[in-house]
Amino acid sequence: MSENTLIDPSLTDEERELSAMLRSFADDVVAPRSYEADRTRTLPLDVVAQMGELGLFGLPFPEEVGGQGGDYFSLCLAVEALGRVDQSMAITLEAAVSLGAMPIFRFGTAEQRERWLPDLVAGRALAGFGLTEPEAGSDAGATRTTARLDDGAWVVNGSKQFITNSGTDITRFVTVTAVTGESQGKKEISTIIVPSGTPGFHVLPAYDKVGWHASDTHPLAFDDVRVPEDHLLGERGRGFAAFLHILDEGRIAIAALATGAAEGCLKAAVEYSRSRNVFGSPLSSRQSMQFLLARMQLRVHNARLAWHHAARLRDAGRPFKTEAAIAKLTASDAAMDNARDATQVFGGNGFMNEFAVARHYRDSKILEIGEGTTEVQLLVIARSLGLV
Repeated sequence: MSENTLIDPSLTDEERELSAMLRSFADDVVAPRSYEADRTRTLPLDVVAQMGELGLFGLPFPEEVGGQGGDYFSLCLAVEALGRVDQSMAITLEAAVSLGAMPIFRFGTAEQRERWLPDLVAGRALAGFGLTEPEAGSDAGATRTTARLDDGAWVVNGSKQFITNSGTDITRFVTVTAVTGESQGKKEISTIIVPSGTPGFHVLPAYDKVGWHASDTHPLAFDDVRVPEDHLLGERGRGFAAFLHILDEGRIAIAALATGAAEGCLKAAVEYSRSRNVFGSPLSSRQSMQFLLARMQLRVHNARLAWHHAARLRDAGRPFKTEAAIAKLTASDAAMDNARDATQVFGGNGFMNEFAVARHYRDSKILEIGEGTTEVQLLVIARSLGLV
């Protein structure tokens, strides 16, 4: 399978060089650790540190805050490269940047940025994004977690679930959406920075997940957690609106991750079909197999074009909400379909976790759920047509 068929020819020379470096790192450093990390359900923080040394966590941030001076497209190239070999490591990077550091960069005060960003963009620290609750998933406006001012401090009570990067040894804080009052009969939702180790902030045991086993994911509980008033992130009452924008960006990165997963499944299926002899000839010699692999390539191609387009729009400062939804929907479908087909190509071996396609089969389902379900993406697209 030619590498040229998998790379958009519109990439600049710098982007091609970055992509090649990222893919080499993924193949040489991340992939050899993937099976054991998945089996033991452990996030390899030494690999995270190497990602930090390469500057991956700082890709979309300007140099004045310690970043690499790149753009969101560059971050997505990194997420895609990692997603080919290990979705857990890819989502660790994506969530650390899109959901951890980006809100501080975009909405934080000068003091907040000075305090938190240097370690985040260097990969020395991680941060979580506390939005989802037991009763507030796709309907994030149903938030029940509260924060009230008391003698110069926010007092936070409530719970969050499915929070990535929230319980590692290098997690510094979680940004939490909370109801801080009412305005014209509607909930006023703001965002509060809650540092790790704050009394009353409880990181509950990690989930027993279907996939993404090496990704750190926990439910959180807040019991009269007190943080200084200056831990408000952004404008009071604008927390929900701000995070909707953050989620739009995140959908592009998830689309890149899903594209990488779809490509990883394609590459594995092509190689296996060539090496597997059935009734005296390679499996790849059968036209039915050739057509299946061709459809897998079609999905990768379309998914990559979709996220590239959305990322370019975002970096150009143009509206991208609908294109992000299209990219996320197209790529998550591609990942799930390619994982299923690749597992079938591998036969019984595809059911064994030591093979990457088996892990992709388990991992890819969440791509149709996280950062906006398939149904939410369809709703966004329908709205763009004036139908909702």
